[in-house]
Amino acid sequence: MNLTFFDQFSSPQLLGIPLILISMLFPTLLLPSPNNRWITNRLSTLQLWLMQLLTKQLMTPMNKTGHKWALILSSLMTFLLLINLLGLLPYTFTPTTQLSMNMSLAFPLWLATILIGLRNQPSISLGHILPEGTPTPLIPALIMIETISLLIRPLALGVRLTANLTAGHLLIQLISTATMALLSILPAVSILTTSILILLTILEFAVAMIQAYVFVLLISLYLQENI
Repeated sequence: MNLTFFDQFSSPQLLGIPLILISMLFPTLLLPSPNNRWITNRLSTLQLWLMQLLTKQLMTPMNKTGHKWALILSSLMTFLLLINLLGLLPYTFTPTTQLSMNMSLAFPLWLATILIGLRNQPSISLGHILPEGTPTPLIPALIMIETISLLIRPLALGVRLTANLTAGHLLIQLISTATMALLSILPAVSILTTSILILLTILEFAVAMIQAYVFVLLISLYLQENI
């Protein structure tokens, strides 16, 4: 039974062909198609308002150089948000529970922020490794610690998103399995676990949105350090 709990995290296949690419592209079908008019309906108005609010929240602390990243960060936020929320529907697959996918998103963006910092302001970017006023005996150890903490950032981004979504999906499956098992034996306890399952599902919807926002927010903070 323990193995079946993790079957939901394996990439679905059809005739031996992985369907993870289709599940990644499916959220784009939910977005309204562009039109010649500025505002076509209420859904487009709501989408534009949310994108404007998100972009303002991310770009306000940055200077004009960082505003070039507005389209990338807002698109990434929308992509992660839709994938995380769609993954909570029954009989669906969540690509963001795969560490390989999250790392493929985190590592290039983190590397881009580092390269931008080394190109535009190399002395300031390298200065983060050794803070001013460090005692001389602590310089080698501090350089190693700061370098490791810098290199571990993309891994932390990917693992954080993967672990939070995986843990939530496992909890939902465990409680739902217990609810079905107790339905015929202890109906009263089954009702209690059902209420817990509903509350947990609401919590997971919040976690899905928060984790997408935290992922993009941390990338914007890394970018802010290097521009």
